[in-house]
Amino acid sequence: MKVALITAVLLSSIGLANAANIANGQALVEKGNCTSCHGAGLNAPILPTYPKLAGQYPDYLYYALKAYQVGNGNAQYGRNNAVMSSQVAAFSDADLHDIAAYVNSLPGNFVIKK
Repeated sequence: MKVALITAVLLSSIGLANAANIANGQALVEKGNCTSCHGAGLNAPILPTYPKLAGQYPDYLYYALKAYQVGNGNAQYGRNNAVMSSQVAAFSDADLHDIAAYVNSLPGNFVIKK
């Protein structure tokens, strides 16, 4: 019984160590001035070609940001956008997860079409 309880506590603490930090994500978004293109609350882009981000799935956001880091050097995975590539170049994987968690936490009008 004690072994099962200790194992459960240890396994749950591993998940907590890897949890995204929304406050850090907010600080990184503010530092990067993401609202200058994606608008207030990351939900009012200044041009129709820029996406609304608020409320987007965090895993999608993470992989999109990671693809901008990879860039055009990998045709199967990379995304080619000079502005976004320079914005995310210095971020670690943890930073990208934090940004994705923060953006996901924002209220938005994200719509899932079925």
